[in-house]
Amino acid sequence: MTHRLKKERNYSYIEAGEGTPIIVLHGLMGGLSNFESVTKYFSQKGYKIIIPELPIYTMSLLKTNVKSFAKYLHDFIEFKGYSEVILLGNSLGGHIGLYHTKLFPEKVKALVITGSSGLYESAMGGGYTKRSDYEVIKKKAQDVFYDPAVATKDIVDEVYETVNDRNKLIKTLAIAKSAIRHNMAKDLPKMNLPTCIIWGKNDNVTPPQVAVEFDNLLPDSELFWIDKCGHAAMMEHPDEFNQILDAWLQKRGL
Repeated sequence: MTHRLKKERNYSYIEAGEGTPIIVLHGLMGGLSNFESVTKYFSQKGYKIIIPELPIYTMSLLKTNVKSFAKYLHDFIEFKGYSEVILLGNSLGGHIGLYHTKLFPEKVKALVITGSSGLYESAMGGGYTKRSDYEVIKKKAQDVFYDPAVATKDIVDEVYETVNDRNKLIKTLAIAKSAIRHNMAKDLPKMNLPTCIIWGKNDNVTPPQVAVEFDNLLPDSELFWIDKCGHAAMMEHPDEFNQILDAWLQKRGL
């Protein structure tokens, strides 16, 4: 990541640009660098991009759940002094954004979700019985993308290190259980705010039907597809992702 990590109080985050705040929420195995292209593009388009490091592996086990992360996000927004923000989340990050919006609707101007959990969980935290086998982990990392080449050695190494760290694995499994517990199906129809859903047509983790269900349940959503694309659209097709989101933000006057 070309931007320097800021550390203030108990928060670490990246910040770039000036304007309407877009807070970006990374996923379970997703680093801040996954949003390099989003940061570069929108920080030059009149938005302030803020990517906090979520305390996925540093919260106590009792607090390792979607609700606690949503409250952590609220505290961060208060700390930054923002009255209203746009939330953009991938995978678990989308789920945290949705849950935060349920708890603190007055703080959220609009939502952007891509490959979000919250309705359906398949591979999150599961299938790591052979976690010491590098090739098995490599295959799991590649399965996240339509094009396996996107899973660089750095990405595979990071996933391998995470699942072979006992503390991190326990937290990963706790989050996976929490994601299933915090199903959003009953909450979504009450969340009447502009929501942009950008989804990979070939997402194996949260299949396309999940996007359709999000779109059906959310009162003010628009769904956009990216072809030949897996679970992390902003990494696999960054230019297309940015163009879709930019056009939607303009259309909505955000």
